[in-house]
Amino acid sequence: MTIIRSDRTGGLILPDDFRSRRHFPETIEFWLNEREGDIILHPRLPDAHKLYIESTTGCNLQCKTCVRNVWSDPQAAMKMDVFENILQGMQRLPELRRVVFTSFGEPLTHPRILDMIRSVRERGLAVTVGTNGVLLTPEISAELIRLGVDRLVVSVDGVRPETHSSVRGTALAQVLENIRALNEAKREQASLSPALGIEFVVLKSNIAELADLTGLATHLNAARVLVSNVLPYTAEMCDEVLYGHEPQQPFKSAGFPVHIDAWVTWGNLELPRMHWGAERRCRFVNDRAMVIGWDGGVAPCYALSHNYSYFAIDRRQKTVERYVLGNVGQDDLAEIWMSEDYVRFRSEVRMFHFPSCPDCDLRETCDLRGRNESCWGWNPSCADCLWAQDIIRCP
Repeated sequence: MTIIRSDRTGGLILPDDFRSRRHFPETIEFWLNEREGDIILHPRLPDAHKLYIESTTGCNLQCKTCVRNVWSDPQAAMKMDVFENILQGMQRLPELRRVVFTSFGEPLTHPRILDMIRSVRERGLAVTVGTNGVLLTPEISAELIRLGVDRLVVSVDGVRPETHSSVRGTALAQVLENIRALNEAKREQASLSPALGIEFVVLKSNIAELADLTGLATHLNAARVLVSNVLPYTAEMCDEVLYGHEPQQPFKSAGFPVHIDAWVTWGNLELPRMHWGAERRCRFVNDRAMVIGWDGGVAPCYALSHNYSYFAIDRRQKTVERYVLGNVGQDDLAEIWMSEDYVRFRSEVRMFHFPSCPDCDLRETCDLRGRNESCWGWNPSCADCLWAQDIIRCP
């Protein structure tokens, strides 16, 4: 592709949302591409809205549902010079709204995580923190409130102590006590933030407790419960999978009461899809989000942010290679976002210009299905991505 330039009066027909943007530039550049005889203009805009920052790949737990059990990536914490490069790059992303500190590692194990959050909040950005809750001490909670973190998501994989322990290898009582201390600190500081969310990975072994999950959320004053299916990284976890290629019995969505001082509001229970369907939508691309790894590597989503293997929807083992579009140690963050490959990749994903591998008649003999590739379209391929199906969900 090549770059062309135009101003607002250059005669090009642009989508309406470009014209309504506050930060729409007077002069805009496009990557020019051709597909099947059609000319496609991909605008180069610094319009990222959301950053997922992987402060560490390390964790204080060894959950049996975690990709860290099978990956070959190092266990390491983000260095502060890498984080400083991210901060500098934020200055050229005028539409940036939120930074999410969560990943397959536990962000509260990073020794400078509070400094990182402070630096982001000083730039006026909203912050979400995802945690397993074990290290959420009263001191940490008080500081998160003081810094103005507006969302905190805690992973709870069982309502019964023995169920949670069997998945996460830690005591549920400690996590619940830490959440209660968080709520007490919020009352002491007269703060409604951070709003609490509960993330629950549903399995055959804990699905019976899903009905009681909203009751626990009410008890904890959680405003949101996010339920995800499990992505099986081991043959053992395949036996815990609830979803399938054929239509399954859907979960029933429901709200639940949340008590805020003298007020009672309604919390959201967000449930996953339970079968492969025609509709495919990438939340990472549609939310204009990117994932920045511990080493500064920029990936478009969680699914492509590490090297690992898992079992696809047909229970066939699949190897995924990390897809890095740039590194903040060498390139400006905005330039990575607006690079030719990244801009075109997002365009391909929005149109979902990929095959539907699970529906292909040749799927049983296709060697490409063992890798994150497909017979046509962009590679690495999103052809059988379970995130795009809303079967797997993230904060």
